[in-house]
This record gives sequence, C-alpha cells and structure tokens, in this order.
Amino acid sequence: MIRPSFLCLALCGLLAAVPARAAEPPPTVITCEGPAETISTDTETIATFTRNVVVEGNNITLFCDDLRIVATRRGDPDATIGEYGNFKSLIATGRVRILQGDREATCGRAEVFPGEDRIVLSESPVVRSLDDEYIATGPRLVLYRGERRAVIEGSPDAPARITLPPIKDLGFDEDKASPPAETRP
Repeated sequence: MIRPSFLCLALCGLLAAVPARAAEPPPTVITCEGPAETISTDTETIATFTRNVVVEGNNITLFCDDLRIVATRRGDPDATIGEYGNFKSLIATGRVRILQGDREATCGRAEVFPGEDRIVLSESPVVRSLDDEYIATGPRLVLYRGERRAVIEGSPDAPARITLPPIKDLGFDEDKASPPAETRP
C-alpha cells in the first residue's frame, strides 16, 4: 500500500523554501517587462508587476504573467513610499510556474500566505517531481508548510489524481501451484 504521507511529504517540499538559517538568505529579486507599481498605505505596501514576471528568491524561482504582493509597511510613516516589512501575501496569475529543487508546480493562479505557511494552487494545478516520479493534479491544491500536509481537492467533474512510482507486483504467480483446498465432511 502506498502511504499518503509519501505524497504529502513530496508536495509539502514545495513549501520548504527556507533552508536552515545558518547563512543569511539572499534578497528576493523581481523583474518584469511591463510596469511595476508600488502603493503605500499607513499599514501596507502593495506592489504589482505585469508581463513576464520572474521572482528569484531563497531556493525558489517563480514565473507568471502578473504578480501582486502585499507586505506590512515599516520605516518612516511620513515617507511617500514605505519600506517592505513582512510579506502578507503574494498572488501570481497567468501561466504560473514555480521551481524549487527537483520539484515544479504549474497552474493559472498561486496564492502564497507566508504568515499562515500556506500555498493555494488553482486553475488546473499540477505538482510534479522533475523526474516525473510523482504527479498530483486536482481543481485546487493546498500545501501546508511545516505540517507535511497537502490537500488535493477533487470533485465529480474534476477528481483529485495522484501518480506515484509503481508498486511491486503482489499478484498471483502462475508458475506456483495453489495448495489444494481443504474439504470438510
């Protein structure tokens, strides 16, 4: 029997974007071919990036058509544009592709909630190992970092589907004779 924990471990690996904190993580760099806009309120800084967005961060690369980031605002409250604090959410839309190590996720929409250690993939999501040893699909995938837990939501019209490595043959060996059945008087 294939244990569901194997798949959960594999899927949750996508959430493990932060390795052990021995070294200072590299900065997150975002590039795009269209306009990039930042708006600050008293409490938040909101940034939008359009057209062929690439995010390179700590052991992760994200590609998408459009990206919206909401972060807490820090620094001088009177400054026109606030400094970025902690990320509250990252919403990537349009041809989303996330690469991390030997794993890849593709979908139409990815919502990352760092404070909740949760990623929601929707619009035809697929999570797979680059060697295609495992593949998971469903209408919506929710990955929980630190819990080794993934929920692949399915429906009658779009069932959850998981492809795993083969199971060894546990079937009948035709070359072996079956022991005679016991008969009762």
